[in-house]
Amino acid sequence: MTLTALAGLALLQLMLAMSPGPAAVLTIRTAASEGLRPALLLNLGLTCGVLVWAMAALAGLSLVFELAPWVQTGLRIAGGLFLIWIGLSLWRHAAEPMPEADDLPPRGALRAVWLGLWTNLANPKALAYFAAVFTGIIPQDMTWMDGAMILAVIFVVETGWYAFMALVFSRRQPRRAYARIKTRAERCFGAVLGIFGTRIAIG
Repeated sequence: MTLTALAGLALLQLMLAMSPGPAAVLTIRTAASEGLRPALLLNLGLTCGVLVWAMAALAGLSLVFELAPWVQTGLRIAGGLFLIWIGLSLWRHAAEPMPEADDLPPRGALRAVWLGLWTNLANPKALAYFAAVFTGIIPQDMTWMDGAMILAVIFVVETGWYAFMALVFSRRQPRRAYARIKTRAERCFGAVLGIFGTRIAIG
């Protein structure tokens, strides 16, 4: 791929990452409530989830969906139910006071990464993008080097954006602002995720 094509891909990927969705909701919530380290670990999982979809698209994801539509339907329903579960969890714990990040027991690294991974695997925005838009912009005569460069661009863009969000919302002033609106914000986040999930699950 040419540098121009890679730059275009990077811009498109950044726009996807910046658009509102479950990944942004969880990044903000985790950074503000638990601090930078858990948010960065979540970020790693989110990026891994996106890379899984990208590799699936490079391997022919859209063809699989054409040959077996039930696979796409099953993924859609499972993803919707997962987002509903996260939304209900946020709503249930919204009224709990927010402790200082330094007083929290450290969230296990694997648990944080796992949450991020499954969040983006269940993300309908990622599924739709990689099954439709992404497969239309990758070169037909792609080499293994092209594929490696595409995955590298996606990794840099995704980790860069969500690391930036984690740094911003883990700082003292945003944390204090979040603490003041925690109950309302997390119920709002929970409702948004629940709506996302419901719409996905019912098609």
